[in-house]
Amino acid sequence: MRKLYFQIYMGVVASLVLLVVLVATFWHYQGKNSPQNQIFETVRDVIVMALPPADAPRAQQQEVLERLARPALPRLSLYSADRELLAHTGRRLRPPGPNAQENEWLHRSDHQSAWVMQLPDGRWLLAQPPHDRPRPPLPIFLTLLLIGLVVAVVAYPMTRRLTKRLEGLKQAVEALGEGDFKTRVEAKGCDEVASLATSFNQAAERIESLLLAHKQLLANASHELRSPLTRIRLALEMQAERPIPELQAEMKQNISELDQLIEEILLASRLDSSREPLHTDDIDLAALLAEECARSDAQCEAVPMNIRGDDRLLRRLLRNLLENARRHGGDEVQASLRKEAGQVVIQVCDNGKGIPEEERERIFEPFYRPAGSREKEGSYGLGLALVRQIAQRHGGNVRCVSGQTGGACFEVSLPLA
Repeated sequence: MRKLYFQIYMGVVASLVLLVVLVATFWHYQGKNSPQNQIFETVRDVIVMALPPADAPRAQQQEVLERLARPALPRLSLYSADRELLAHTGRRLRPPGPNAQENEWLHRSDHQSAWVMQLPDGRWLLAQPPHDRPRPPLPIFLTLLLIGLVVAVVAYPMTRRLTKRLEGLKQAVEALGEGDFKTRVEAKGCDEVASLATSFNQAAERIESLLLAHKQLLANASHELRSPLTRIRLALEMQAERPIPELQAEMKQNISELDQLIEEILLASRLDSSREPLHTDDIDLAALLAEECARSDAQCEAVPMNIRGDDRLLRRLLRNLLENARRHGGDEVQASLRKEAGQVVIQVCDNGKGIPEEERERIFEPFYRPAGSREKEGSYGLGLALVRQIAQRHGGNVRCVSGQTGGACFEVSLPLA
């Protein structure tokens, strides 16, 4: 498998090589359109306009050539069409050969290199700058190669650093897949890799919390299931010796309790899956609340109000609240339904001893058992946890507050239809 950092690095190096090749090709095929050729063609045009005709006296041509000499062109030599010297400034330059072009650089030894320019009338003008030759294109290529080398050297640690963070993230994903749910990745920087590392850490924390919650749910459910099973076993042993009607009724109650607990566990498992859509309908919440209050012998005060939701889940929400108030509160349960700040508020209150403020959030945890409670009193089970899950699936929430006359009040807020 090819490493990502190697692919990125080779891509950068290949881009630099392509750049050098394109520049070299452009320079090679530029020919007479190169900047140097254009400069000397301009100089030739200026000299042609200043020089006298070819048949002018040599003294006049010498005088004009001396006026044209500049520090940038100290050596000038003017030859006739048949290579006869007409005038020159500085040391005389040798005439061009028979194969000389009209505008080219002649490479010669002993400081005789010069630009050769053929004038329209056939004369030849040789011009030599202060240097023996103009800068050839080779330094440009060397500059490009040097730039490419520097970029290649710098690009390697940069690409290696980037992909090293990705490799660390890959190792963390593999560790998470192998069951190490405490694996985290260090999120450095402000780029996409850092954002990806942050998202991975959040996902890992969420997975770890879900697994811990499921483990706790399994342990608590096992404990809750063991109590009614033990009572049923003891009742069966006693029934084998002498049938007792009271024990039969208790067994039926324990079996009903087991059935309800299993149903709540299955419902909680389904609600944990956010992919399962709600089957929403228009529901008369006041009528639904009145039915459940009549079933549990609770007082009801409600005004007609419709919401969009799942009838089965909302019925379970109301039933759990009322049963929880009847089981853990006093002998008087009151339920009300009102509209407040654009939301539907369901309130279920009891006249029990109330719930301490520090425990009002924890009672929504599955199978939460208050500190100091006896085994016989039992835990809160899954009832209140299901209430919160159902409320959240409907876009609402639930909280526990103190009642006006003592006891505890549970308020469920749901959006209006």
